Amino acid sequence: MNKAELIESIADKIGAQKKQVEDVIEAFQTVVKNTLKQGNEVTLAGFGTFSAKFRASRMGVNPQNPTEKIEIPAVTIPKFKAGKNLKDALKEKIPTETPEPTVEV
Repeated sequence: MNKAELIESIADKIGAQKKQVEDVIEAFQTVVKNTLKQGNEVTLAGFGTFSAKFRASRMGVNPQNPTEKIEIPAVTIPKFKAGKNLKDALKEKIPTETPEPTVEV
């Protein structure tokens, strides 16, 4: 599902205009980005937690020239940890679309 499909799905589910839903999603993205830049987390109880993780610089190998060592710079990366409700929802058995084959005797 891409962003446009997500907007349409949410708009249909709650009976809102697509533009309103798009504005909410844009605002959500902005708030999450700004919060992570400040070093804080965003937790949606039962869904999950967005956080930022610092990865220190390290030495690596140039894949085009394996004998050459390169320094990989330090970087801060986004991280998402799924919450219990989301994990449990994915563990539920999903019904198959195709029926089981029957054997006639």
